[in-house]
Amino acid sequence: MLINSIPYKFRAVCFGLLTVVLAGCTADTRQDEPDAPVSFREVPAQRLNYRFEADVPPPELKLTPAMIQQRNEAVQKFFDENRPLEILNRTIESPDKTKFAAVYREIADEESEFRLDIFSADGSFVRKVTHEEMAIHFPDTIVWSPDSRNLAFVAMVRAREGMVPAEPDPLQGKGPEELAPQEPQTGNSNSDGGNAETAEEPPGDKPPTDVITFRTEQIYLCNSEGLDLKPLTKNEGLMYFYFVWAPDSSSLVSLATSITEWRVREARMKNAGEVFAPEGRPRLVEKNGRERLLDDFPTTVWPVWSPDSAKVAVAFDRQIRIYDAIGDTPTQAAVPLQNELLLASKSWEEQKKAEEGPESLATPGSDSNSAGTGETADGNTNSNTQAPTSALPDPSTLVSFNPIVAIEWTEESMIYFQTAFVKNYLDSAENVSSFARWHRLILSPQESMMKKEEN
Repeated sequence: MLINSIPYKFRAVCFGLLTVVLAGCTADTRQDEPDAPVSFREVPAQRLNYRFEADVPPPELKLTPAMIQQRNEAVQKFFDENRPLEILNRTIESPDKTKFAAVYREIADEESEFRLDIFSADGSFVRKVTHEEMAIHFPDTIVWSPDSRNLAFVAMVRAREGMVPAEPDPLQGKGPEELAPQEPQTGNSNSDGGNAETAEEPPGDKPPTDVITFRTEQIYLCNSEGLDLKPLTKNEGLMYFYFVWAPDSSSLVSLATSITEWRVREARMKNAGEVFAPEGRPRLVEKNGRERLLDDFPTTVWPVWSPDSAKVAVAFDRQIRIYDAIGDTPTQAAVPLQNELLLASKSWEEQKKAEEGPESLATPGSDSNSAGTGETADGNTNSNTQAPTSALPDPSTLVSFNPIVAIEWTEESMIYFQTAFVKNYLDSAENVSSFARWHRLILSPQESMMKKEEN
């Protein structure tokens, strides 16, 4: 009765003032919550949900300069005119298009060992990077950081008589002798391979001679001018054979294995008549040299970064694991996909048979497709509800039920991965690559994280 006696206009003004006050209080309350996540970057790997989608179109992948460019014409001309006894392998353009990394070798060098120089965008020589006792291995992995400030590559001591120990017999399980880093020799950096006839180069032709080299492959880093060369990893006995930069250029994720494991696997695959495919354990390597082993299980699938540089995804057989790359207490989560892939393969094959007939599923070596179906237990597993074991099809009856062979993280909330049956033999005529299918995971924060954001 009392409120009805107040004039209408006055009541409207009071109501408006009350609304403004309440809105201000609400805003202040939200500002007092510093831990509310605002993006996937702030959601720990353990707090991610996923939704599996089978047999989707392949992701659209962006080609990098390193993928599409082999040799810069101006740099090739420099080698033709000034270094007739050196063979240019490839040039790698920096993302900002101001520099080229020239990968080459001298005639006397081993075919698997290379050297590195920096050239400007117009093909002018800038500086030698690697000294005489340093050899670059795995030249396909040489890559500029996304911000063009650094160049990363794998190198070790050059293989010359008396410089490296004899290889052990890998099938006898004998490990290498105790290895020690090699201090580079001082003096003139020119080789003894007969380059006296080549034209003299600018002052940059003498690389630093105080950079230590190791007897197994390590990751090295230099800046865009070829200066400040240093080993980023220093784990003698480990071989780093693959790495990729984080999108924000802060870190690298790599694959590494022991020299003994490398040689044993190489010998076994050779005896089986297969092309060697290296296998390693994922490691996070920061630019300051700090390193973290992400997992004890090896994989042949290249790891990938999330677009926001906050996480790393790695595939193991039929499982994907996600690791935090930032934070003081990083977490990890496993996404076992065996049951989902079993059901997806059954559905896919039934549809295939209905459309094209049973002969469409025949392939050489298909009896090997079901190998390695075991899953690894992980206390941090974050998965959808699994189908009852009794309802799952027999893996041995499905030729399209295959391990993960590739993974791509295209968006913060979307991971693509490919399953396929792949066998590459020394006799390429026997190679088999079949049933390549793309799938994806749609990621989302767990409900508890969403509620925290809303409060």
